[in-house]
This record gives sequence, structure tokens and C-alpha cells, in this order.
Amino acid sequence: MKLNPESIDLTTLRQLWQGADARLDDAAMGRIAGAADSVSRIVAGGETVYGVNTGFGLLANTAIPAERLAELQTNLILSHSAGIGDPLPRHVTRLMIVLKLLGLGRGFSGVRPLVIDALQALLDRDAMPVIPSQGSVGASGDLAPLAHLISALMGYGKIDLAGTIVPAKDALTKLGMQPLELGPKEGLALINGTQASTAIALDALFAAERVFASAIAAGALSVDALKGSAKPFDPRISALRGQPGQIRVAAVIAELLAGSEILDSHGRCGKVQDPYSFRCQPQVMGASLDLLVNAARTLVIEAGAVTDNPIVFPDEDSAISGGNFHAQPVAFAADTIAIALCEVGSISERRTSVLVDPKMSGLPAFLTDDPGVNSGLMIPQVTAAALTSENKSLAFPASVDSIPTSAGQEDHVSMAPIAARKAGQIARNAAGIIAVELITAAQGIDHHAPLKTSAKLRKVHAKIRNSSPHFGADRYWADEMTLLQSAVLAGDFGTFEAEGR
Repeated sequence: MKLNPESIDLTTLRQLWQGADARLDDAAMGRIAGAADSVSRIVAGGETVYGVNTGFGLLANTAIPAERLAELQTNLILSHSAGIGDPLPRHVTRLMIVLKLLGLGRGFSGVRPLVIDALQALLDRDAMPVIPSQGSVGASGDLAPLAHLISALMGYGKIDLAGTIVPAKDALTKLGMQPLELGPKEGLALINGTQASTAIALDALFAAERVFASAIAAGALSVDALKGSAKPFDPRISALRGQPGQIRVAAVIAELLAGSEILDSHGRCGKVQDPYSFRCQPQVMGASLDLLVNAARTLVIEAGAVTDNPIVFPDEDSAISGGNFHAQPVAFAADTIAIALCEVGSISERRTSVLVDPKMSGLPAFLTDDPGVNSGLMIPQVTAAALTSENKSLAFPASVDSIPTSAGQEDHVSMAPIAARKAGQIARNAAGIIAVELITAAQGIDHHAPLKTSAKLRKVHAKIRNSSPHFGADRYWADEMTLLQSAVLAGDFGTFEAEGR
């Protein structure tokens, strides 16, 4: 698809996350060329501009002679290629490259079109630089991750060629590419920016959409397994509060339950209220959804933002040093995603706990017909509890932390990449929690046969049973739980898109 950096939406970003082809449109390429010409004029005019003909950070007052400007940019990339830890997933690296193209495509960065061509070649040929996931504090941009991206184009580090990791220099030869030689300002333009943090945060957001949809399906199925009430999902209740997420969630759960024979069978049972984890789903899940919507809004803006430094204004042939590389908005968005998903998992685990407790559910203990000899779902619930507790620890916001770097010049940083990575881990943990609830709710539904759940929930039940058959006696659980966790993350139970409505 052709990308207009001045008009990016969440649907487009979701498609890019899923691997859609991407290329900047002609207007963006024209703006890029104009900004590069402006940098050439600035250099020729002898004006002192940070990062163009000066050192970096604390060395900003050190002037660099014209004959050493290329060396300056090369040394910048090599010195900043100092990441550590497991590599970013390939699809996150790919999204990071696309986001870098979008930021450069606004035409305020000053890189030459040949730099864009080099980045585009990585996308076109499925050649992903191996980028360590740790080492960025989210200001002055994601320095280390972005430096690893560019150093690979210069022949340093490693590149993943469609799954085979080779030294970057050899990879460039295989691709028929020459090592990139940077011009004035280009190194700084390429490594100043929030693209790594934003890509990791978007990855967490899109995983959250799938986790959220699965949690809604699991929650509705659990209501029917409990023989719970659908009255809390009456739209009039949510309308009176007015919270948009609550209204959306209540409507979806009511729709999922509509037509259930199990629901219709206990209309006059005399039961007054269900536990909060069942009847307060619209309130809790809706609040979480509103957080995801707000985070999505921030990340969409950031995806098309100019976040390097200094910023070039071609109409004036000027460059202004500012702070758009500071990733605080991304850090807050990522922590918001983490908090929302922590609660999605927490309320799911509570429903599982209710269903396996005969005093609360009226169902057999741990949903086995032969307790004692069989432990049933006793330990899967423990696993869900462990993941829930782990998420509580991970949900502590990274964005409230800061530590000075660069000899105090960079004295307040965002920790956005840390926040984003934590959000992604919480999403994976929450998927595991929901996998346990799906197994538990499906087993509860089976105990109400021959009564049937609704047509929509029967489809959910069937998907669960594809990975986890009905059980009558104890068996090895881990594989089934992992399969369902993967199904949740793959979107097999749907996706609940984080656009506001």
C-alpha cells in the first residue's frame, strides 16, 4: 500500500502490523528530497547546527570540521549500537522500519532519498536487522534500537534474511546492496525518534484487541456456565452511566447470550445477584476498553509524528533543536495498555475461581465428576492465579521512572520501551489466563446438557473443544492451555478493535 505520513489511522497500522506491503507515496518522497536539499544548503552556508556539524549530547558545543562530517555520522551509529538482550520479534522490527519511514516522510528530517530506498529494500526483501530489545530509555529517542537498525544497513551487526540470520555485511552482498554511507545529519535523524517504543507498544495494543475479544467471549460463556443472570447487561443500566466502553461491552455480552436455553431455564430460580466478576463485566471490561481506546489514539498520532532532532524547516533553511524524541506519550500509552490488560486477566481469573468452587457455582468441584482421585481443573486455575499475580507486578508503571543519562544532559527520560515490552508480556500472560477460563467455562456448559448455550456461544464452545476436548478424568493440561493461549493471541476468538465509537 502507498503510505501518506500525514494521514495515518489505526486500521492502516493494524494492516502494517500484519505484514501488508508498504511504500511512501510520491508526495512524501518529494518532501524528503526538499528537506535533504535544505540540509545541504545549511552545511554550505557554514551555520552551526546541532548534530549536523557539532557533537552530540554533552558534546553539543564541540564543532566538527567539514571534512569529518561523514565520520561524525558513522561514529554516531556505531557508538550507539549498544543494545543487549533478546532480539525484537521480526514483525515488530518490520513495523519499526515502517514507522521510521513515516516519520522521515513528513519531510522535516533532512535525509536523502537513497536512505529511504535502503530502508525500503529491507521491507521489500524481508530482511530484518537483528535488534536487541534492551538498552533504550525512550529519550533522546530509541537510540540503541534505531542505531542497530541503521548499523545493519552499514554492514555491521546481523540481518535476519527470511528466518536465516547472517552477518550484516554478507546479507547486504546477498541482497545486492552497498553498505550505506551517511551524509550530514542523517545519522541523528535516523536514531532520534520513538519508532522502536511505538512499534512495541502497537504490538501490545493489537495483541490486547485479541485478548480483549477472547475475554468477552470467555466471560459470556462463564455467565451461562454459572447459570448467571443477563440482567446486568441490560442496555438501560449502562446508558444511565454513560461510559462508552461499558455501553459497548454490555451490548456485546447481551448479544452473545441471546437465545441460550441455559439462560432461559433459570429465569425464576430466585437467585438475586452474581459475583462481581460476572455481573460487573461491563463496568470493568468497559473501563479497560476505554483505556485501550485512549492509548490507541496516542499511538496513531505518534506513528505519523516527526520525532527526530533537530527538525529541519526547508522553507527557511533552518534547523531547530527541540525535544520531540522524548517518548513520554508512548510511555503513558503503553502503561495504560498494561494496566487495562492486567484487569482483563484479573477478572477472568476470578470467574475461573468461582466456576471451580462448588460452593459458588453449584457445579462439581473443579468440574470433575470424580473428585479426589481426579483433581480436575484445580491446577490450571493455580496457573491462572500465578499469571494474574505476575501481571500485577508487571503493571507497575515504567513511565513514572527516570534516570539521568549522557552525563546529565539527558536528565529526564521516559522509559517508554520498557513500558511497551511489559505491556506485551502482560498481553501474553492474559491470553494464558483467558485460555484457562475458556476451558473451565466450556466444561461448565457441558454439565448443563442437554440444555444448550446460545448459537454464538456454541461457536465459541466448538473452537475451545478443537483444542481441549471435554474431560472425564485427569490428563496432561499444558499442551491444551498453550494451544488456546496461542489461539487467543492469533485472534481465533475475534478481535475487539480499539477505535472509539
